[in-house]
Amino acid sequence: MTLVASLGMYDHPAQRSANDALWHGIAHRLRGAGVPGVPDDLDRSRSVEAIWHDPRLLLAQACGYPLIAPEAPAVRLVALPVYDVAGCDGATHRSVIVVREADRAAAVADLRGQRVAINAATSNTGMNLLRAVVAPLAGGAAFFSQVVVTGGHRASAEAVVRDDADTAAIDCVTWAALRRHEPGLTERLRVIATTGATTALPFVTAAATSDAQLAAIRAALAAVVADPAITTARAALLLRDIVPADETSLAPVRSTEREAIALGYPTLR
Repeated sequence: MTLVASLGMYDHPAQRSANDALWHGIAHRLRGAGVPGVPDDLDRSRSVEAIWHDPRLLLAQACGYPLIAPEAPAVRLVALPVYDVAGCDGATHRSVIVVREADRAAAVADLRGQRVAINAATSNTGMNLLRAVVAPLAGGAAFFSQVVVTGGHRASAEAVVRDDADTAAIDCVTWAALRRHEPGLTERLRVIATTGATTALPFVTAAATSDAQLAAIRAALAAVVADPAITTARAALLLRDIVPADETSLAPVRSTEREAIALGYPTLR
């Protein structure tokens, strides 16, 4: 049985060849360790959410927030990435809150009554971290006039530029990639604040993955992040390191959710 792999969370078209190179390095090492069913290529034919729920999952990168939901996919945490990006301190990340360049908003408080774009209601960086910033200001009431769901961070940035929304929280790694590859988009936006930090997007494997295979995956990740032959690919992915992790690593994501709920703001609105 051929298993499934995905690195679709940070897979801008300009980064796809780098993700392919990273995966081929991982796959080579997994085969050398005797792991069966290692796929030749990354699966880009389905949504990342569908892949997380696939029982054949060998390795994928996932958003942390869906992993703490009641309907969370059955996965084991493998490792956390460390990115060479402003806003990433160790194996954490945060979001930048953006508005149009010409907008007068200077702080999050100025966004009351405006329209917010989110990539998904289940997104940590697009919703959960933003909700935590807004909760102390909302007083338990609606803060935004409209929540626009776009399906992706890049789409949220575009929605603000097009005036389909007034603000959005963009994952700082995505923001760095957009600044590098699409400056014409990011130059039309302005950062007015950053969110708090939580766990970076974890690498996961299916819950049924054995301890031995889990150890092999961690070893493969450690090897590729140190491999000089993959330096160019790692740089293209803004990736500095990969460190082991387990389910306890998601505690900051949970606490961010709970803090907003305690303030009477369980839903971004």
